[in-house]
Amino acid sequence: MRKLRWTSDGNFWDLDCSTPATIEGSAVPVPGEPLPLGVSRGTRLSRPKQIDFLQRFMAAPFVPTCSGLLTPGLSLQRVLTLPFWENWFVALLGQFNLQKFVSSVRKNGLVKEPNASWLQGIGTHLQDKSLYALNFCSEMLLTPDDTLLVSVEDSLDKRNPRKKAVFRHKFPCHDLLVEAAWPGLFIGRDGAYWEVPSSMSVDLASVASDSGPSYHLSMHRNAGLPKPFETEGSESSMVPASLLPGVAVKGAFAFKKNFNIWRSEGSMLKLVIPNDIFLLNPHISASGIIGAAITTLVGDNSEKSQIERCHRDFQGLHLNAPPIKSALLADTFASVLFSAQHGSFQKMFFDLTRFQARLDFPSGTKLLMGGVQLAQDFLYSQTPSLETIQSVCPSATVSLQQQIGGPFSFRVDSRIQVDLKDRPMPVHIDESVFAIEYALQVLGSAKAVAWYSPRNREFMVELRFFEK
Repeated sequence: MRKLRWTSDGNFWDLDCSTPATIEGSAVPVPGEPLPLGVSRGTRLSRPKQIDFLQRFMAAPFVPTCSGLLTPGLSLQRVLTLPFWENWFVALLGQFNLQKFVSSVRKNGLVKEPNASWLQGIGTHLQDKSLYALNFCSEMLLTPDDTLLVSVEDSLDKRNPRKKAVFRHKFPCHDLLVEAAWPGLFIGRDGAYWEVPSSMSVDLASVASDSGPSYHLSMHRNAGLPKPFETEGSESSMVPASLLPGVAVKGAFAFKKNFNIWRSEGSMLKLVIPNDIFLLNPHISASGIIGAAITTLVGDNSEKSQIERCHRDFQGLHLNAPPIKSALLADTFASVLFSAQHGSFQKMFFDLTRFQARLDFPSGTKLLMGGVQLAQDFLYSQTPSLETIQSVCPSATVSLQQQIGGPFSFRVDSRIQVDLKDRPMPVHIDESVFAIEYALQVLGSAKAVAWYSPRNREFMVELRFFEK
């Protein structure tokens, strides 16, 4: 199987995000904004295929999810696959809101009508359509390199179903993705969800490598006025500029270089299947990414006031042509990643401890201007302002993973926020995502992940493949 794009690439490429807000289980990050912590991922199995795998090979009759909707609660998912040809996967994914059902029973009582049995009372509650949601998925392998997925999602208590069509093609050194959704679901840096009546995108990305150049070309078109999705984190009235009607064409190029500070060439233990083939060798390493991105906007999304309001930290090249509703944005970016691992994840207990730290500089222009200003202040023996120091501070994320026992490990990802204006606590944890991972040994490098986001109050169980 071709190596998939790593999760870390999502900081610069617009990869989908995992979310329990819909049955389909994915959302698109708001273009131009950093991804929410812990939910970015590369190409993966569709949600119905994940549930089908969990049911067949992990003896999971129901898969739980929990989302921060206005009617929050624990939901159970189960899939029914329909037998068709070998290259055609058809499934019906159903979701039942268990917590909403329990709340209805507590509020209205188990038996609503007199002289009715408890079984009839439960049947009356189960007739509430708001408890159910369905997703019909058809995924066809047209050729060994072409895949077409069509899905329709209906919450039964809402009028407009959610429809999506995705076409993927594998070139020898590139991946092509064409996607259309009605409505499209987007997630912002603060975890708020937005719906766009119609959304279409075309992406061409070079196949990722551990070290070397890579590039990404994309075109995104939105139609209709975006509105907040019905979640508790969507009270914000400021619509992201990149979601307004219009067309955005983006090109990005990056060069990545890995540095091995120390690496152990440990071998596999006899008669022991490794939990993850990518985690066999303890090491201390670092890597750096530097690149540039340019975006052309045509439509309402190019209004200068909207861009300045939604991209307050942007200081790169910005050309605006109001008469023809167009704009051009360009800037450089950089990232530094440090990784350390102890253990080879083969023994029964505490044979894996991993630590990762990542520093991101999303605007090279802002970093350069801040560095020049700091140099001038030191040269003339002046005290640098807090704004100048803040401009050179990167955004940071840290990750810690520890084996608990056997294939089970615990992981926590945290984003570190630096705010020098906050005198009592200038450095603090902005958000964290906690996860329990179960390594699927027979698949080489795959895992079932149960993750929880306290800020968004979201919980999800999913499969992930070929992630470091």
